[in-house]
Amino acid sequence: MEMEQLRSMGFSSDEAEEALAATGGRSTLKATEWLLSHSINNKSYSSSNRKPYSPQQPKLDRFFQSKSKPPTALTTAQQQLEEEVCDTNKRPRITIHRQQHVPLSERMRPLTVDDVVGQDHLLAPNSILRSAIDCSRLPSLILWGPPGTGKTSLAKAIANSFSSAAYKLVCLSAVTCGVKDVRHAVDNAKRKPTVLFVDEVHRFNKSQQDCFLPIIEDGSIVLIGATTENPSFHLITPLLSRCTLLTLSPLSPHHLHSLLTRAIRDFDRGLPASLGFEVLVSDDALHFLSHHCDGDARVALNALEIAATAAAARLKLLHNSPVVLNVSLDDAKEALQSKHLAYDRAGDEHYNLISALHKSMRGSDADASIYWLARMLEGGEQPLYIARRLIRFASEDVGLADPLALNQAVACYQACHFLGMPESDVVLAQCVSYLALAPKSISVYRAIQAAQKLVRGSGGQNEGVPLHLRNASTRLMKDLGYGKDYIYTPDSTSSTQNYLPSSLQGYKFLHWPHSDGHETI
Repeated sequence: MEMEQLRSMGFSSDEAEEALAATGGRSTLKATEWLLSHSINNKSYSSSNRKPYSPQQPKLDRFFQSKSKPPTALTTAQQQLEEEVCDTNKRPRITIHRQQHVPLSERMRPLTVDDVVGQDHLLAPNSILRSAIDCSRLPSLILWGPPGTGKTSLAKAIANSFSSAAYKLVCLSAVTCGVKDVRHAVDNAKRKPTVLFVDEVHRFNKSQQDCFLPIIEDGSIVLIGATTENPSFHLITPLLSRCTLLTLSPLSPHHLHSLLTRAIRDFDRGLPASLGFEVLVSDDALHFLSHHCDGDARVALNALEIAATAAAARLKLLHNSPVVLNVSLDDAKEALQSKHLAYDRAGDEHYNLISALHKSMRGSDADASIYWLARMLEGGEQPLYIARRLIRFASEDVGLADPLALNQAVACYQACHFLGMPESDVVLAQCVSYLALAPKSISVYRAIQAAQKLVRGSGGQNEGVPLHLRNASTRLMKDLGYGKDYIYTPDSTSSTQNYLPSSLQGYKFLHWPHSDGHETI
């Protein structure tokens, strides 16, 4: 094998044989270095049956990555391509990135909307985006979706899909810029129509968001804002009224599989471009990465790059220059470490998951309830928050059907307070299971809701307490009739005394089960 590699580099059979004999015959790298050094230092090395060394002969660093040259600091993705390599088996020509620190997820961003994977509901042939691109009339947009779903990629792809004369793309991040940067972009937009992409637009406060209103209104710029937070809570209503809101969904596993496959096969921007040789990833590794990243393309691509880099480092300890790099399932697991969980303790996922837990318990599905509980705990939710919600559930949904449920929930809160995480996970699971399996009654919940509605409305809230229900604590009160005709119920169990104001006599708030066991509606 070493002999074939040396011959493919341009050395003759005699030269390769002599070099391998001089270096022990086990290392192609050492043999190549020996040949090159003897070609340069010994002028008489060339003979009638040997090819003299020439500058056109393949150099060593074209076959083995040199660690002596630091990567050149380049500014754009188009400037990253500097050197090309063709392997010994005449596989496709590979372009090496000198700016290797640029993550794979950044290099693999789609160039046009035709390259975008997923989000089919936004990119259908008759969608507003396709129609806008076809007509070269782009509206201002707000892109809302979880991290890694392609908001930034879609915005840049939209701008790139227009001809260069149509729009100029300016990218800002609300994390690092302010109103001054926006005004500078607007001033430049007077020379050429501009698409202003603002990432994390929810980071702008209300007064900063106000600066977008006049420039969107008069068409100075086309705004594309990206946010992971619910626009209803974090963006002002006037801004939303001037923009079209598009919702991006987490990518499905087969979409992630397509992106990973593209990164593996792309010799210009993908893994071969940064590693210098062809990469083969096992089907098990691709399946694992596709199903364990929660639809986040950035996590999947970066995990793939880490897995390939680790595999390359390991193989180079055994083989000097692998022609084809194989990435296994173990490499993928080592790179990802643990499954990525999409959860935020103060955002949409926080409320979505607690709602799922509450509704699963209400539906008496203990398995689903425990699953959503586990999702919240693994996402880092505070156990006391969950315990407080369980106390509310014990009264709202279980109520009088099992009065002991409230005791269980309060005891769960106290136990979580004593134990903390991770020990309190079993306590929460026990309480969740109990509440999910307990009989349900919302009679008390409906009763208090009906009474509060009546009190807030026009009935009964201003009517005084009947005199016989008032406490006569002084002689004056007794003289005024306080407590008069009150019947002490322990002495008269058959009393038909009324306790509601006269205008509400006979009104029913609490509908509790009759003797047949059914609640009245």
